[in-house]
Amino acid sequence: MILELAPDRMRQCCKSAHSLQMHTVDQFDSVPDSILLLILNRLSDIKALGRCCAVSKRLNALVPQVENVVVRVDCVISGEDSNLGVKSKGLFSHLVRFVLGTLVKPLQALQQFLGSKKTVLTEVSHHSPGEVLRNFRDVRNLRIELPGGELGVEEGAVLKWRAEFGSTLESCVILGASSMANFENDKQGGTCETGKHYLGRAGDRPPTAALDAEGGGVTGSQDDNGIMPESFYTNGGLKLRVVWTISSLIAASARHYLLQQIICDHPTLESLVLTDADGQGMLCMNKEQLQEFREKPLAISASSNRTQVPALNMKLWYAALLELPAGITMRGATLVAIRPSDQPIRKESELFVSSVFDEPFKSAATSLVNRRTYLLEMNSF
Repeated sequence: MILELAPDRMRQCCKSAHSLQMHTVDQFDSVPDSILLLILNRLSDIKALGRCCAVSKRLNALVPQVENVVVRVDCVISGEDSNLGVKSKGLFSHLVRFVLGTLVKPLQALQQFLGSKKTVLTEVSHHSPGEVLRNFRDVRNLRIELPGGELGVEEGAVLKWRAEFGSTLESCVILGASSMANFENDKQGGTCETGKHYLGRAGDRPPTAALDAEGGGVTGSQDDNGIMPESFYTNGGLKLRVVWTISSLIAASARHYLLQQIICDHPTLESLVLTDADGQGMLCMNKEQLQEFREKPLAISASSNRTQVPALNMKLWYAALLELPAGITMRGATLVAIRPSDQPIRKESELFVSSVFDEPFKSAATSLVNRRTYLLEMNSF
């Protein structure tokens, strides 16, 4: 009887051994490299990719082939000394000096990120992030995110910009507002970001006094059609817009200048975005613009570490009070579209101007471009 059962038992043992062997095979090895690269490209974050390198030799060999990389600079290197300086002449000199104090620390962080031997992403490598990026030999789409915007604005104010560069500035759109409020229409009343409260029934507007501090008394339901009141030129409203414009251009040109090494080290780059966690400013470069950057010499500002801003033509739109969907209200809303003087802003470009921001700022820009247009010029600096 024992001898008769022995073959069955042997067959069962063989099946168990085969099943155990099946379970011990690493199924990860059967995944093609192309699928793994697709996953790694979706992952994209440079810290996470650095951790993947430590998982296995296979991943360590695949990570440098990733085409989409996101670098989040989460450490600001503080310092009191700065080699940023502007020797401006005439009316704007004191405005530019005022702006520079707000630019130093985030730009120093980016400069450390690009060239210093100090570590910013310590979890990825003991080398500088610039050196870490050099390991990505096939990167095509690169996004760098600073810990915050360079420009300090008053509490409650809004300032956003987006610039496109080749070897120099090609376009810039700036959207600002002296305040932005989201009024809560409920039974008890509502509040706005300025901290002022109002009482009323659902759907009521807040008191006029809470909204007409800027704009020469143009408030509420009055539609000014974008006409600047006389008081706007004397109460500091226009001066503030000039500061916003100059400071945004300085921030954009400084970011552009500091990208030289990365662009030169990565000839495969087709898209480059340099933004910040606050969503304040965004510098964009596409494949053609990156190629132009490599082929043409940069015009460097003689007085600071930034690309020289060319002579500019600007269109400006203004609304003392701008009502947006979802109960959002912008006071002193201003939109500025900028191009070099040799590339004048055409009517068809206004569609692009109104689409560069996400909501609710897209709605604000769309509304502003339908108002009265002011034309301005600015010399190179």
